[in-house]
Amino acid sequence: MAKVTFYGGAMSVTGANYLIETKKSKIVVDVGMLQGCRVCSMANNEPFYYDASSVDAVFITHAHIDHIGRLPKIIKEGFGGPVYVSEPTAALAPIMLEDGHGIDVEESKRYKREPMYSEEDLKNSIKYLHPKKYNERFSVTEDVDARLQDAGHILGSTIFELWIREGAKETKLVFSGDLGNVPMPLMKSPAKLDSADYVFVESVYGDRIHEGIDVSKLAIERAIEDTITSGGVLMIPAFALERTQELLFELNNLIQNNRVPKIPVFLDSPLAIKATEVYKKFGHYFNKGAYGQILAGDKLFQFPLLKFTLKTQESKDINNTPPPKIIIAGSGMSTAGRILHHEKRYLPDPKSTLLIIGYQAQGTLGRQLYDGARKVTIHGEHIPVRAKIKAIGGYSAHADQNMLVDWIKNIKDVKKVFCIQGEKESAEALARRIKDDLGVEAKAPRPLEELEF
Repeated sequence: MAKVTFYGGAMSVTGANYLIETKKSKIVVDVGMLQGCRVCSMANNEPFYYDASSVDAVFITHAHIDHIGRLPKIIKEGFGGPVYVSEPTAALAPIMLEDGHGIDVEESKRYKREPMYSEEDLKNSIKYLHPKKYNERFSVTEDVDARLQDAGHILGSTIFELWIREGAKETKLVFSGDLGNVPMPLMKSPAKLDSADYVFVESVYGDRIHEGIDVSKLAIERAIEDTITSGGVLMIPAFALERTQELLFELNNLIQNNRVPKIPVFLDSPLAIKATEVYKKFGHYFNKGAYGQILAGDKLFQFPLLKFTLKTQESKDINNTPPPKIIIAGSGMSTAGRILHHEKRYLPDPKSTLLIIGYQAQGTLGRQLYDGARKVTIHGEHIPVRAKIKAIGGYSAHADQNMLVDWIKNIKDVKKVFCIQGEKESAEALARRIKDDLGVEAKAPRPLEELEF
């Protein structure tokens, strides 16, 4: 008998954390931070529900902070085993954890609590990373084997296949991590799996269908043209991993092919700048189209009038460049970072546009703007919203409902599907669709629910 307990990521997009217990082993998949809620900061600081020192291995599906953000914390609490990741995730982990630590330190001051972990804990956690290549099965413990597959979500994102042996019986679990949208500008499509007994699939967009990527490309082109015509500023809150690199890739193609006039473009995110440098080293992980451009000599993340503003003063100097201009800055949900300074300055300007290109969690400033708020609070000030607010879905790094169902449909012998990493409505909607279309038992697990198999 073995079991899985949903300690995070059940009826929630963020905070992924799953414990697998066999007769001989304990395995954890993801140790993510909770984000976007009023009590998230305090909840992240609580001890893990299980004894960290008893865990044999940890698997991290990718480098987003809602999947890796509490890794130094679980090590601080006593975990001392291997942390299995893909090679790109191992390269991205230090900069993502450093950023997450910075956010945690700020929140600890605001809420008058101790940070989750120290700078020393962060540095110590990196030595536990065990990078693995895709598509190679390996032994984890006496009764567990694993294999990494490409999830197509961001650089290095991983689907984990886990084989659990009990005597002559072998049970296969699949954790999708976050699955990529198809087709993606840079990443390959998620790997197709042959079979599984139990599938744990993300459901961020389990109740929605994305617009086509061609529609989104045209929407970006139109947004740039409108910004130039109006003489305003195009603000794009973007996630440092993948979304920013996709944007740079698309802007590169638009400008190089003379689809839009050349105007100043600022990448105003230290984290995104550092992540982009990592992306440059792993071009062989890109899809054939993007990698082909690299082989042909195209520098995907460099084009005329693009400026990386790493230092604080460089960020402030953006104000000295007159409109029209494009500012790409974090955070992607407008919860922190430099985008807040630009929103504070330009949201009251009817000539300017805020372009939302990613998921906006409930409780975030980005969600308020997406929902049509005409006044928001930034840094304690009430800011009127007169700028145009536009949203496009084709650049989501997450698969939509149709893609999720199609991915599961290709997996044979599935006994049950668990819809995780989505809000209650989207997780339940995906579970219903899987039952109706595929005839496979599916459910959206509750927080702390246990599955025995």
